[in-house]
Amino acid sequence: MITMDDIVREGNPILTKTAEEVSLPPTEEETETLKEMLQFLKNSQDEKIAEQYKLRAGVGLAAPQIGISKRMVAVHFEDFDGKQYSYGLFNPRIVSHSVEKAYLSTGEGCLSVDREVPGYVPRYARITVKATDLEGNPVKLRLRGYAAIVFQHEIDHLNGIMFYDYINPANPFEAPENSRPIE
Repeated sequence: MITMDDIVREGNPILTKTAEEVSLPPTEEETETLKEMLQFLKNSQDEKIAEQYKLRAGVGLAAPQIGISKRMVAVHFEDFDGKQYSYGLFNPRIVSHSVEKAYLSTGEGCLSVDREVPGYVPRYARITVKATDLEGNPVKLRLRGYAAIVFQHEIDHLNGIMFYDYINPANPFEAPENSRPIE
């Protein structure tokens, strides 16, 4: 079972490296790791389990965050319209995106960052992601708003990018150009 002790914290060089593609079909070990990553997110959102194991609630987790430099992400969350997203994905990539930007009005957080980082993180308002799921099926997801932001945050981890790399250092709360807030 993955716990907070397994989460790599900022400053670790693995978080700034580009992760390796996963050869498909994935190995049994890679599939098992991805299932455990997804289970961690489910556990982190379960009040009893989270309290028992001192887990911080998370909606997404990328393999580099547990010290594995491979292109694997897990997401488990409900968007603001009540739609459930629960995926373990191999080699996810953004194949198209909107010109329009969006940002979370509350800012972003990260399991690998143990501090508040105030500021708006500009993201694409809409993206299309292609990946391979845990069962080996090709997946194409059209995402918007909060879901698009979560997926971009996790895919950035695979490219060695942290969310705060996007925050305008001169004016952290300046609304990015051509953007709308996601409340």
